[in-house]
Amino acid sequence: MPPEPARIWIVDDDRAVRFVLATALREAGYAVDGFENARDALDALRDRGAPALLFTDVRMPGEDGLVLLDRLKAAAPQLPVIVMSAYTDIASTAGAFRGGAYEFLSKPFDLDAAVELAGRAMPDTAALAATRTTSPAPSFAGAELIGETPAMRNLFRSIGRLAQAPLSVLITGETGTGKELVARALHRESPRAHRPFVALNTAAIPAELLESELFGHEAGAFTGAQKRHVGRFEQADGGTLFLDEIGDMPASLQTRLLRVLAEGEFFRVGGRELIRVDVRVIAATHQDLERLVAEGKFRADLLHRLDVVRLQLPPLRERRDDVPALAERFLALAARKLGAPAKRFTKPALERLKRHDFPGNVRELENLCWRLAALAPGDTIGTAELDAAFVPAASAAAPAEDWEAALSRWAHERLAEGAPDLHAAALARFDRVLLDAALEQTHGHRGEAATRLGLGRNTVTRKLGPGRKRH
Repeated sequence: MPPEPARIWIVDDDRAVRFVLATALREAGYAVDGFENARDALDALRDRGAPALLFTDVRMPGEDGLVLLDRLKAAAPQLPVIVMSAYTDIASTAGAFRGGAYEFLSKPFDLDAAVELAGRAMPDTAALAATRTTSPAPSFAGAELIGETPAMRNLFRSIGRLAQAPLSVLITGETGTGKELVARALHRESPRAHRPFVALNTAAIPAELLESELFGHEAGAFTGAQKRHVGRFEQADGGTLFLDEIGDMPASLQTRLLRVLAEGEFFRVGGRELIRVDVRVIAATHQDLERLVAEGKFRADLLHRLDVVRLQLPPLRERRDDVPALAERFLALAARKLGAPAKRFTKPALERLKRHDFPGNVRELENLCWRLAALAPGDTIGTAELDAAFVPAASAAAPAEDWEAALSRWAHERLAEGAPDLHAAALARFDRVLLDAALEQTHGHRGEAATRLGLGRNTVTRKLGPGRKRH
């Protein structure tokens, strides 16, 4: 007599999701039951016992999927649970893994991948008997990490998993991608959340002061050290220490840092007392550390200590579909903090933002939104307002020989959008770029700027308008 097929439950208030997933699993040879809410699934668990595997949505009427997960793990700790959600945010993924989920599946998902995942979850259910260590869920305030693109969903899942593990993490990515936000999310969703999160940018501290900043010093350790100073490692005891721009750390300090990571102990500068700490170190860099190792500028053994797990943050140009949500959030936040009227982007403006490469990444987009919140005259921001706000960055970044090509692209885009008064707008931008460049070269002296541009001083004054500083 053939063995009975493994039984899988699907809990989701969306009938269509239940149907298509159940159909795919049945075709793969599984027996499947569907439930539209957590209460029905818990009643079935009490009456019939646990299935071999359960899929559950996160957001449902009544008790959500994470509450269901907690109750399932209390009643049937060996049951593998796959959590599904269209909202792949850090709080959901971290809550799922903290609650003991086997995997987090982002909607919409590939059915073949879901069936393959089911097969991985069930081959040896005894191996899943060991329950995960759980802790009360801390509140997560890192809403700055926004994204629905596959790259960001993968990042959120990784953060959810890694938050619970006491491992060193190396965060890599271009400047402005949000490396400190990721570090804070790892801390806030970890069992260390009730202890300090201490951040230090190693590139921002002079090399001669960095050792004291990290490890502290005793009174009299050096000229000017009048009292004991507690370093960042001691401040972060029990919590997390985030070391940004780790690639800039001097070689002598790399050796000391390696000892702390290996032994969890150190001496203050000028001290004899051995200090022991329990600190999770998260490091970040925009540099290629492997190249620095090859050049003898970074210790290979330190890289191996820091790089237990690596998280690579994608640049904004590789997740353009996230730009509108980020821009709207930044604009609303900036207007609120400035006490300015609420503003909104037009659809063409959002499309224009998506086409921009943002070499400064999320930080550049955020700064742009602050400028717009403060300076845009109306409550609607269109492509003209964007172009005016982009001028400083564009004029600095574009090669001089490409300005005609850039002007041509700009004209084609505006014409395609049906922008009015294009000639006047182009002339205004042309004047502004030239005037800003001339004033920068002459340190703001209008007379000298006018002479170098071949214009009269009154012409420059008229073109600049009333709000610019006079010299």
